Amino acid sequence: MKTRRVTAAVATALALSLGAAACGGGGGNNNSSGGGNAKKDAALDSIVNASSKKGGTVSLEESDVPDSLDPGNTYYGFVQNFSRLYARTLVTFKPAAGKDGLTVVPDLADSLGKPSADAKTWTYHLRAGLKFQDGTPITSKDVKYAVERSNFAPEALSNGPTYFKQYLVGGDKYKGPYKDKSPDGIKSIETPDARTIVFKLNQPFADFDYLATFSQTAPVPQAKDDGAKYVQHMVSSGPYQFQSYQEGASAVLVRNKNWDPKTDPIRKALPDKITVKFKVNAVTVDNDLLADKITADLAGTGVQPQTQPKVLTGKNAKQTDNPYAGALSYIALDVKVKPFDNIHCRKAVQWAIDKQSIIDAQGGAPKGDVASTLLPPSVNGYTKFDKYPSAGNKGDIAKAKAELQACGKPNGFSTTLTARSDRPTEIAQATAIQNSLKKVGINVDIKQFPSGKYFSNFAGVPSYVHQHKLGMLSMAWGADWPTGYGFLEQIVDGAAIKPSGGTNLMELNDPQINKALSDAIANTDNTARTKAWGDIDKMVMDNASVVPLVYRKNLLYRPTSATNVTVTQAYLGMYDYLLLSSSK
Repeated sequence: MKTRRVTAAVATALALSLGAAACGGGGGNNNSSGGGNAKKDAALDSIVNASSKKGGTVSLEESDVPDSLDPGNTYYGFVQNFSRLYARTLVTFKPAAGKDGLTVVPDLADSLGKPSADAKTWTYHLRAGLKFQDGTPITSKDVKYAVERSNFAPEALSNGPTYFKQYLVGGDKYKGPYKDKSPDGIKSIETPDARTIVFKLNQPFADFDYLATFSQTAPVPQAKDDGAKYVQHMVSSGPYQFQSYQEGASAVLVRNKNWDPKTDPIRKALPDKITVKFKVNAVTVDNDLLADKITADLAGTGVQPQTQPKVLTGKNAKQTDNPYAGALSYIALDVKVKPFDNIHCRKAVQWAIDKQSIIDAQGGAPKGDVASTLLPPSVNGYTKFDKYPSAGNKGDIAKAKAELQACGKPNGFSTTLTARSDRPTEIAQATAIQNSLKKVGINVDIKQFPSGKYFSNFAGVPSYVHQHKLGMLSMAWGADWPTGYGFLEQIVDGAAIKPSGGTNLMELNDPQINKALSDAIANTDNTARTKAWGDIDKMVMDNASVVPLVYRKNLLYRPTSATNVTVTQAYLGMYDYLLLSSSK
């Protein structure tokens, strides 16, 4: 079949979400004047403060630390966005305003992937003249090695998805390049010459071009790789390279002199320098934005509740953008932790939670809409339904108590809820949940963990979760790519459960759901595949292990000095870091 760049359903959903978000007055034209003169929500469908001027410094801050800046060891959306500055992938999302930003375009490759008739073999050809920062040629073997290290070496690189491991022929047996020293590596990735790479899959995979946008396809020279330590001295394939990197503190990127713009038609690379500071208090980040001391908040999730009134009133309001994030905030109920091994105890939580109180605690409508499904409305396959409806979305105490009776806990029970310590919005959400559940006798103890290690050390480690009886886990998830499979697979498929760095926090391993996912992605009929994602969503909600809370929106603020500012839906409704530049 012919690979789709973006489905009509996705484009339609995006247009609707942009329209809804822009109802406060969004501008449809590029704004080349100062950021302070742009309209509210202008960056949803245009490039604000457009400029072709080279130079300046883009300054970024983040409230915690990323899981990793290593392109092969990350799963945070903001790192996927940011890493495109120093790590080029086979294909990527087009840096462009509005729905054009969901288009997949060639990057290292000279075209989109060429599938076989059954979509089980995908071939890419690299552009001529590609070089690493040290001047050595980038070859297909460097891309193959990058995929091997990122998917098959959890002992060193535990973050990130495992799609390649699941779908490459022999992926279940290959032990990764650190354990398997064979020069051939995994045989189902072929490199017949220096510019050709062929992926052979164990079943059809209709979304493979989307998978190839992932930073895991950014080339890594094997001779320079030392596993988890590679992040200290990464070799750039993009327009910027690391001048310095202090783990947990800061990073400085400067121009890569061996990057050739002739081989890279999508990157303008305007700034001279990009600086990042980590572990900055979240409210301080907001204040630095308001004072025009920085260009953007790297995490891209929007201002904190305390800051919201300041940016929604007066002259600051027109410097805000309020996009849907293509993401969902939810609670994972771990089916391996008592009493959530009992579906009725899970359903008691579903009925008891006052979702409107969560929206209110986070700052109201600018933070999103009450959710009833796992798939957000902007993701292909979304179907509107509500398995646990209540008046005003405030919960149904009578039905919650009936489920407690059915699960043998008529007086309630005690459990633990996780939240990330550097995210005030998530803590506010956890507190609202605690108050809701107390009304039906469910006592919740809130435990906070740092977001940088949340998956690798705590919530994503089943042994830790079981040992500490973490029954309820706060989770925010956006699509790996904007289809139902790109959203669902890594959070509901049993094959995605990992010893550490996991994102299936429910530990859901339902054979029917697993098979439905596998069957759907193998189906080359677009209509049938799209319908399947909504059906799978209903299956998960019937299981009651996921409590959808909020279809998330980001309340972003763009300081006056920020130029070429536009929201990208491909990366969860944050600003596009390939375009972002600064007048400073």
